[in-house]
Amino acid sequence: MGPGNDTQISGFLLLRLANKPEMQLPIFGFFLSMYLITVFGNLLIILAVSTDSNLHIPMYFFLASLSFVDICFTSTIIPKMLVNIQTQSKVITYTGCISQICFSLLFAGWDDFLLAVMAYDWFVAICHPLHYTVIMNPWLCGLLVLVSWIMSVLNSLLQSLMLLQLSFCSAVEIPHFFCELHQMTQLACSDTFLNDTVIYVSAVLLAGGPLAGILYSYSKIISSISRISSAQGKYKAFSTCASHLSVVSLFYCTVLGVYLSSAATQSSQASTVASVMYTLVTPC
Repeated sequence: MGPGNDTQISGFLLLRLANKPEMQLPIFGFFLSMYLITVFGNLLIILAVSTDSNLHIPMYFFLASLSFVDICFTSTIIPKMLVNIQTQSKVITYTGCISQICFSLLFAGWDDFLLAVMAYDWFVAICHPLHYTVIMNPWLCGLLVLVSWIMSVLNSLLQSLMLLQLSFCSAVEIPHFFCELHQMTQLACSDTFLNDTVIYVSAVLLAGGPLAGILYSYSKIISSISRISSAQGKYKAFSTCASHLSVVSLFYCTVLGVYLSSAATQSSQASTVASVMYTLVTPC
């Protein structure tokens, strides 16, 4: 396919998680069960928070928001993969691929910001308990979620519009089980210097910024907990944020694993395993 015809490309081929036919059914069952647990589990969280007036506090408001984003993020990727496994097809259309990138960037970024917001909420609750209700008022909570959404939308639109400017070669097999921005950029025939620059700058600002906020919040939390005299008090304080810390660790470690492994080696196996962790296991 010549460069002049690259823009006429109609679709891409996605990598299968296993090439052996006998493995397709167990993989389908595993991903379907995990997806259903993720969707219904997070829906129950949203329902519980919205119907129980005792849970109408910032911590559970952010938790419900995170549950909504996790449902959307997982639903952007997993259903298409399940359909491809069921139909034994690897094809995804050009429009479908760009849409998947756009929405996965949107919800992954929003997820990232919400994790940082929740860390700040824990920081205020543990380090400034007497001022918690004043600082974390409903107006600020709503504003934090709204700003997180706006930043994620702007980044998603910027990356997607820049991706649309690229032309693609005849080698249209994506070495991944979903359309991922970095992998798509590597397939392009045209110059990707500007795209790569924007990807890395946005990664530093939109991922590194929230991560720095999380690390700062938890450094203050740990410092505050260490000053508690009783062992029971320390355990109670730490147990309140242990689940959030585990999700943050899993999310960031697997996302970093994807990009470090893709940069260090041409093998997609490690990248695929890490992607499964942050696209499905973490929301679940």
